[in-house]
Amino acid sequence: MKVVILAAKAGDRLISLVAGVLVVVMLLYGGYSLWDTAMLYRGAFVSGDLIRYKPSVSEGDDGASLEELCKLNPDVRGWLTIDGTHIDYPVVQGQNDMEYVNKDVYGEFALSGSIFMDSQNAGDFSDSYTLLYGHHMANGAMFGDVTSFTEQKYFQEHQTGRLFFAEGGSAEITLYACVETDAYDRKFYHPESREISGMKELLDYIRKNAVQYRDIGIKETDSLIGLSTCMEAETNGRVIVFGRLEKEKQVNQT
Repeated sequence: MKVVILAAKAGDRLISLVAGVLVVVMLLYGGYSLWDTAMLYRGAFVSGDLIRYKPSVSEGDDGASLEELCKLNPDVRGWLTIDGTHIDYPVVQGQNDMEYVNKDVYGEFALSGSIFMDSQNAGDFSDSYTLLYGHHMANGAMFGDVTSFTEQKYFQEHQTGRLFFAEGGSAEITLYACVETDAYDRKFYHPESREISGMKELLDYIRKNAVQYRDIGIKETDSLIGLSTCMEAETNGRVIVFGRLEKEKQVNQT
């Protein structure tokens, strides 16, 4: 009888010990998960070290230049800013569309990836239609704000931006349409032509499928830019915001 009682007590102690270990492991894992998520989101916003490479339209800026960033990474194609949003990043272009999905502008591993240009586009933004990609981050970093353009109020309040080119100069961006689609829509993601010959069909398709749209008088001869990201609720769902690029004269980058 004593043996049974001792065995029962030993079993209780063992169960308590295992339960305690499991609680500690769960607490440690939970803490790590919170820390990892915090690091992921913090790393998704442009850092102070990186923002110094952002070009300036004003005179007298003695900071680093976009040209210097291009020397650090020849894949840099420009810098994108959408006014009033978190979208304020350098743009890179890889050999394929997976290269910068989990790699930052310095070439280091980063779950938040980079803002990158479609690998089939001309690196100097000379195509009639240029497509950029970015992760949808829940805190609005990267292209997290792109999905907000599906809302009419947000769409109306955010209409402009600027794209600085790696070789110098810039273009004003006038946003005019937001589309909800999927990753297999060839009209947006695999256009048969990125030349002017395919622009009328593309512009008509955007207008037909837009969830938000404003008439800015965009023409077939205009340059079009699209900002694409994932929809949170759908695996293959995508949101794209479209704008017109209007190139300007050379701007100061130093």
